[in-house]
Amino acid sequence: MQENSFAKAETLRPTVIEVAGEPQGVVVPTEGGFRFLAVKLPAFVVDGQHFASVEIAHRAVSEAVQGRAEL
Repeated sequence: MQENSFAKAETLRPTVIEVAGEPQGVVVPTEGGFRFLAVKLPAFVVDGQHFASVEIAHRAVSEAVQGRAEL
């Protein structure tokens, strides 16, 4: 009996966003970019926002967290 070979679907895993060594949330791939999901209070300013890249999301989260720390 011959087994069919199925290619496994690519698993799109979330990417952790850290600021100063502290995880603030994750970005998950979406159609046309990435969506940020916050797990720490300072990062909730950008929770649910869509970004074109992980780098842009990281910059936005960093700015939000650093701005919050200055208050």
